[in-house]
Amino acid sequence: MAREDLGEVDDHELVAAITRRDDAAMAEVVRRHRGPVLAFARRLVGDSGRAEEISQEVFLRLWERSEHFDAQRGTLRAFLLAITHGRALDVMRSDAARQTRERRDAVRTTSPTTDVEGQVVTRSVSDAVHHALARLPDGERRAVELAYFGSHSYRTVAKMLNQPEGTVKSRIRSGLAKLRTQLASQDLQGP
Repeated sequence: MAREDLGEVDDHELVAAITRRDDAAMAEVVRRHRGPVLAFARRLVGDSGRAEEISQEVFLRLWERSEHFDAQRGTLRAFLLAITHGRALDVMRSDAARQTRERRDAVRTTSPTTDVEGQVVTRSVSDAVHHALARLPDGERRAVELAYFGSHSYRTVAKMLNQPEGTVKSRIRSGLAKLRTQLASQDLQGP
């Protein structure tokens, strides 16, 4: 489609063009619907930065799965806002789970052990964790250290490492799985 013609093309035709990987059609859909999607996301999550990320994910999902849009079931804007709502709920649930996990970990790590036996066990576990961390690939090790030992969120770690948030989450998950395996072989529990 020619760019000058896109202003008069209806959303259904634009989505059909997106299915054929027409960049200009995608740009027109973003131009038409970005404002409402971003405003709705901002209202749901209460944070402009998070809302921007959600908005980008919504349009990426449209690009990747445009065939899921059914004009018989509603407008493109309603379809995009439904995706926005779902993604915002996912983000809020993830944040709540992370905060709960961080609070639980903070309580667990603030209980002091004053007996010698407890100190020996703590030191032994600490040594085992550091040894297991050293065996991780550099990208996973750095992400895990920043997230769990530096107490940084996934988003902050991603910014610090200048990497996409999804990549950082994957590296942390993979690193933690490897740590658990290594520590389990020593009868220790990891993070």
